[in-house]
Amino acid sequence: MQLIKVLVVEDSPVVREFLVHILSSDSDIRVVGTANNGEEAIDAVKHYRPDVVTMDIHMPKMDGLEATRRIMETEPLPIVIVSGSVDPHENTKTFRAMEAGALAVLRRPDGIGHPDHETTARELVQTVKLMSEVKVVRRWPQKRGKTGLPPIAQALLSKPARVRVIALGASTGGPPVLQTILTMLPGDFPLPILIVQHMASGFIASFAEWLAQSSSLPVHVARHGELMLPGHVYVGPDECQMKVEHCGKIVLTSDAPENGLRPSVSYLFRSLAAVYGGNAVAGLLTGMGRDGAEELRLLKEKGAVTFAQDKESSVVHGMPGEAIRLDAATYILAPDRIAAVLTSLANNRQEKSQ
Repeated sequence: MQLIKVLVVEDSPVVREFLVHILSSDSDIRVVGTANNGEEAIDAVKHYRPDVVTMDIHMPKMDGLEATRRIMETEPLPIVIVSGSVDPHENTKTFRAMEAGALAVLRRPDGIGHPDHETTARELVQTVKLMSEVKVVRRWPQKRGKTGLPPIAQALLSKPARVRVIALGASTGGPPVLQTILTMLPGDFPLPILIVQHMASGFIASFAEWLAQSSSLPVHVARHGELMLPGHVYVGPDECQMKVEHCGKIVLTSDAPENGLRPSVSYLFRSLAAVYGGNAVAGLLTGMGRDGAEELRLLKEKGAVTFAQDKESSVVHGMPGEAIRLDAATYILAPDRIAAVLTSLANNRQEKSQ
């Protein structure tokens, strides 16, 4: 197997050596260089031609956000944000880097001697390895020419208006796609939206805050026992499975991970199928693996409107690709078209309920 070449970008010498030590401890990884700031990172990418970059956000001269933007415009490659901050407000900048093209965000591994050191160090190594497999890194365009309802979705308008809830599942590449969809939904959108986004522990609050900055809909980290409100967006929290009950209540549990994940899209979609059946809309967005694909088919079989993100706009077409393979998706759509379909369904529902 060819070694994975990694560039480590971090302004603190102590942290930089710590990250180099963790990554170099894996026999499949070779750290080919380091950089102290964003300016050095841009030069180092050209010089070392790494397979993956680990990027700090807060650095002198040029921060990680601007460096990510520049690299993705000139020498696009997988970038993993490694953040030492635990402040949700500061970490919104981390998601702006994902908007610019970074693939994943992790908190900095805990120090040697800390009880979570081995777990967090292993997470860094595994993430770098997974991201190295993403050979084509696309930035989702900020503006698209076509945002109207696709012809195939016109049939939705004749569907009885019974939709009561929307659920979306995403993994690698998901944050900017979810941002695109939510930004395009109107402020009077009448349906609750549930989201499971695979993400390293500790970033969900920042993620929800970042989504809220560009959306006219309120975005929350879901709380156990709360009732879903029309036009509100609920993001599944760290280390909890999220499901729904008949009264429209969100339930968070400590049930075991599914597909190695908690929260799991499969867990949410299965509860959606049991409680709402054909009165739900569900979709799988860009991401590795197959979480949610079988359960999306179950929802489709129960009469729900289902969709998968198209390959062209996906960073990784694992989850949506598996859904398409299983014939679980009623429609295959780009993110802007997903927003148009959701708006159409919601408008249709309102018209028929009047």
